[in-house]
Amino acid sequence: MSEKFDCIVVGAGPAGISCAYELAKGGANVLLIERGEYPGSKNVMGGVLYRKMMEDIIPEFYKEAPLERPIVEQRFMMMDKESAITVGYKGLEWYQEPYNNFTVLRAKFDQWFADKAVEQGAILINETVVLECIVENGKVVGVRTDRPGGDVYADVVVLADGVNSLLAQKLGFHKEYRPDEVALATMEVIKLDKKIIEDRFNLEENQGCTIELFGDATKGILGTGFVYTNKESINIGVGTLLSGLIKHKIKPYELLEYVKNHPMIRPYIQGGEAQEYLAHLIPEGGYKSMGKIVGDGVIVIGDASQLVNAIHREGSNLAMTSGRLAAETILLAMEAEDFSEGSLDSYRVNLLNGFVGQDMKKYKDSTHHFDKFPQYFEQYIPMANKAFSQMFTVDGTSKWQKQKNILSSLGGTKDKMKLARDMYKAWKVMK
Repeated sequence: MSEKFDCIVVGAGPAGISCAYELAKGGANVLLIERGEYPGSKNVMGGVLYRKMMEDIIPEFYKEAPLERPIVEQRFMMMDKESAITVGYKGLEWYQEPYNNFTVLRAKFDQWFADKAVEQGAILINETVVLECIVENGKVVGVRTDRPGGDVYADVVVLADGVNSLLAQKLGFHKEYRPDEVALATMEVIKLDKKIIEDRFNLEENQGCTIELFGDATKGILGTGFVYTNKESINIGVGTLLSGLIKHKIKPYELLEYVKNHPMIRPYIQGGEAQEYLAHLIPEGGYKSMGKIVGDGVIVIGDASQLVNAIHREGSNLAMTSGRLAAETILLAMEAEDFSEGSLDSYRVNLLNGFVGQDMKKYKDSTHHFDKFPQYFEQYIPMANKAFSQMFTVDGTSKWQKQKNILSSLGGTKDKMKLARDMYKAWKVMK
């Protein structure tokens, strides 16, 4: 541990491993530090891995990586207590190479990915907690770990230590995040026979499906639920803003149980056996919550820099891209022998000018807007379900009369104007 490295990467999630892999591949002497028993042991995502961003790092990785199912269908359910409006897209082109995305189990995938980084030459140390960055003359020069004599030095330190990055906070890069900037996701992995999964989700052999849940799945709190198919298990979970859980006095595991027992969801998991329960914080503040991500001798990547697109439920792809861009910047800094903030700032520029920054900017006001105006989830989704129920119920009432009844149920002129304004505001923050 007394050796000096070219780079130390703190955190072996998708962002950290991507960075360590690219650095080692480029000839850098890199140390990857993971606090868990192994990479993936403490990492949680719904279970979707996007092919393009991973393939930018390891071409044709899908031919050997421990993946579950290539996804051929994505569904979205707007749920009320006993109904749901379901829309989606199923495309068999996603079942052909090079595919679009896959379901994964992080405990398996992250270990495989970290092994690939080690094969390139990275050194992986597990079960090690980084307590703080070592700063000399205003420059980060290493990290202090909980191991005896555990001070380790490097030209650059990359912080990939997750949403609540205490290391970045201690450096003054960001404030303590508010409850409305962080979500808590809880998830269960439920064992189920392979053939049963395919029958219930209308899939051919080894095809995968994802279902995103809105509305009653979160009891009107801003957030989403999800159901994802693995080979022989199903990931089911729900994530909501901490502020919503606090306001409604709901415990996370209670919300998960509610989703599991919802009449629209229960048939998918019936007869399954719970194998694993996981909980994880997710950054939801978006672009406006991003703190400083570059300093003298230090770069912040992945969840630690708030890189999550909450609207599209994307995180791992942004994390991997940020890790790759950080590595490219560090390799150039090594050539120039300049590890100052000015030299490393090309990481920030490339990140914000690419799809990561553009998507973050596009939805910069969305989470705040939908949290500030809960009627979208509490009122409008149930209202839409009732309208569909009335329209599709054949009871001898003419469709003209049904349309009048639906319009009448929206309230008076002021209520209709408010609904129209709210829809316009939603469009503005999403366009």
